[in-house]
Amino acid sequence: MIALVDCNNFYVSCERVFDPKLEGRPVGVLSNNDGCVVARSQEIKQLGVAMGAPAHQIEPHIRRQCTLLSSNYALYGDMSRRVTDVLSQHTPHVDVYSIDESFLSFEGFPTDTLIDRCRAMRYQVRRDTGIPVSVGLSTSKTLAKIANHRAKKEPGFDGVMMMEPDSDDTRSFLQQLPVTEIWGVAGRSAARLRTLGIETAWQLREASPKHLRKHFSVVMERIVYELRGEDCIPLDDMTQSKKQIMVSRSFGRLTQNKTDLREAIRSHASRAGEKLRKQQGLAQAIMVFMRTNRFRQDLPSYSKSIVIPLPYATCDSRDLVRAATAGLEQIFKSGIWYQKCGVMLMDLCDHHNEQLGLLDEQQSDEKRERNEKLMATLDKLNREHGKNTVRLGMPRKVNAWELRCENRTPRYTTRWDEIATAKT
Repeated sequence: MIALVDCNNFYVSCERVFDPKLEGRPVGVLSNNDGCVVARSQEIKQLGVAMGAPAHQIEPHIRRQCTLLSSNYALYGDMSRRVTDVLSQHTPHVDVYSIDESFLSFEGFPTDTLIDRCRAMRYQVRRDTGIPVSVGLSTSKTLAKIANHRAKKEPGFDGVMMMEPDSDDTRSFLQQLPVTEIWGVAGRSAARLRTLGIETAWQLREASPKHLRKHFSVVMERIVYELRGEDCIPLDDMTQSKKQIMVSRSFGRLTQNKTDLREAIRSHASRAGEKLRKQQGLAQAIMVFMRTNRFRQDLPSYSKSIVIPLPYATCDSRDLVRAATAGLEQIFKSGIWYQKCGVMLMDLCDHHNEQLGLLDEQQSDEKRERNEKLMATLDKLNREHGKNTVRLGMPRKVNAWELRCENRTPRYTTRWDEIATAKT
């Protein structure tokens, strides 16, 4: 059996752990620069606040009832780790799928004990971390995902639900479930399925896998088998390596300062390099872009980008920063108020399948090995001791490109100077 453990309203739940006064109140967590709502409590959903709603467009009478908080990713990441640590006490097979979801394998465990086991696990997660979770059980990841959704939405299951693939209950539910609700079926795929007369999850389950593979891909074929209860989708198929990596961010305030832009580009290129190394890839070009606020009609408009070819395929942050900075120098225009800049790594290839052109510059094996060890050490230090423990260049304390997070709560679990204090 496979279980999907999903943290309920995760960002909001993390905030409620350290501020119990938020329980039962409409709470929303905002995106970078306090722009849009990216996480919602059940109470704020009931007020009609949509996911992705711009904060400034929320009606005043609704906003007065809500608590809107800035994103606190350091806290959320650490709380996610703590939840995973508890899950690992119940089974050694834990695959983290996202910051708030993990797949667990209970292979070898008696099936008739799993409901009680998962309820005990759910209780321990809540007791040890304060985070409420829902658990879906089945013989495949896709059915476990559906079961988790039911466990979360239907109170009768008390947060834990098992779907037997061939039961009458499963058949009845899948006959009512639109294909758009199935994990891995995007809107465009759903539209194409409708042309084949497939609109529900049950119709997809009963379709010919080989026929669907001809019209879609091997992933769609596997989804059919998953709906039948066969576990055949590796998580890698749902989290494929990216073909491009973009890192960008709107500034906390408009700036004309070239130094602000240079620091932002350096930070973005370093972060992109970290992401690239995580997926064991190499980049062969980098695009740098910047733009003004298109809604400010009173200011000159400017949007520019440039692609800088790299001398050789690399994941070394120093190479990426050097190329990105050179691109900035070419497209920067003085006298302009900039709102956003970013980088995109392009022409990505696998680290182990690099192809060299006849005219490409090549690094010696010794130099490449030395550079890889340096980057691995940098990533390890930042992973173990906190983000930006080691970085390329030191940003100024006061700059325009830092995030605006006026309502961020303390980073209780990762910063000594922000640790919670008890008063009597």
